[in-house]
Amino acid sequence: MEQEILQVQEMAPQSPWMGVGSLIVFLVLYVFCAYCLARLYKKVGMPMGSSFIWALIPIANIFLVIKIGGKPWWWFFMFLIPIVNLVFAILLWMAICERLGKPGWWGIVIALVPVVNIILFLILVFGKQEQAHLQTA
Repeated sequence: MEQEILQVQEMAPQSPWMGVGSLIVFLVLYVFCAYCLARLYKKVGMPMGSSFIWALIPIANIFLVIKIGGKPWWWFFMFLIPIVNLVFAILLWMAICERLGKPGWWGIVIALVPVVNIILFLILVFGKQEQAHLQTA
């Protein structure tokens, strides 16, 4: 009988700073996304002051996005239901895009298509919008 010899491959040693670096990158991206949400809030005619704080708080930032879209607060509960939350996310992003003077189909792309959604989101945040489409909720 032959015995199988198990080979153990040694993993390359990883720096303990790798985890810290990843955490720093994540935090920078999180704060940038919060800034983008606060900027969208300002674009729809609301004061930016406390909106940045709201955008930083997980779960609370959902309420902020709902307010940017001009939808009622109870939509938050729809985001807790699987599958239904996808439909409401599409509807919410469509409303936000239309409110900022962009076509409604952008909302579908932002909700569903990876990579392109980042580009369109950044255009919404940093691009110009038509003033005629702005409405306060």
